[in-house]
Amino acid sequence: MFKMVLSDVDLLKNSISIIAEIIDEGVFHVDQNGISLVSPDRAMVAVIDLKILSTAFDEYSVKGDVNLGLNMANMAAVLKRVKSGDKIILENEEGSNRLKITIKGNGVRVFEVPLLDIKTEKPPVDKLTFPGKVELDSSIMEEGISDADIIGDSVILEANPAEFRMHAKGDVSSAQLQIGKSEKGILNLKVEGNLRSQYPLEYLKKMIKASKMSSQMVLEFGSNYPMRMAFKSIDKMQLSFVLAPRVES
Repeated sequence: MFKMVLSDVDLLKNSISIIAEIIDEGVFHVDQNGISLVSPDRAMVAVIDLKILSTAFDEYSVKGDVNLGLNMANMAAVLKRVKSGDKIILENEEGSNRLKITIKGNGVRVFEVPLLDIKTEKPPVDKLTFPGKVELDSSIMEEGISDADIIGDSVILEANPAEFRMHAKGDVSSAQLQIGKSEKGILNLKVEGNLRSQYPLEYLKKMIKASKMSSQMVLEFGSNYPMRMAFKSIDKMQLSFVLAPRVES
């Protein structure tokens, strides 16, 4: 029912390895536009939103719409075997209950992974409206998360029309990252009022690994409201994460 060939193997390899750390399984939707996945984790704390556009592929042929239920650990394990310079071919024939993954490099290797019958409802993440939006270098967020991880298990995000802040506080220690709207690394800061919300580092440390896929990112959040982190490669892919806030005591 489809065949797709991909030379930019890191696009798929990196995104699936990151996703597999957050969700166990998910349903990929394949159509003429590309591959998409919207899935919450088991704890309903985070939602993965992945889109790989058909334009990212060397060859892309799809007959109708296809849903593929896949185990993420299985996919990540197979894709880990892909090396730079290899080419990935994904295929699924009509009536087949397996996804065929062919890796062409030094020789040809073929893997087949089973398709799962997964019942899932699409989380209404498209209905979220964020009063704050920060476009910034991914490295800034990466540093802020690493700093906060030394102190505790959560980080507080704050923003106003003039600046963006990340800070964490422990029993005796604290860490803070503060950067103004006009400073290097901040591409755009659009905030309504004063925003403050706390988020678990357990998830953020996994999500920020997507910074290796894009040097810039978009962060959206509100006060005691979910946040969204989005990483994009133009005409190729977008990987977004929605994360529920942690209520401050």
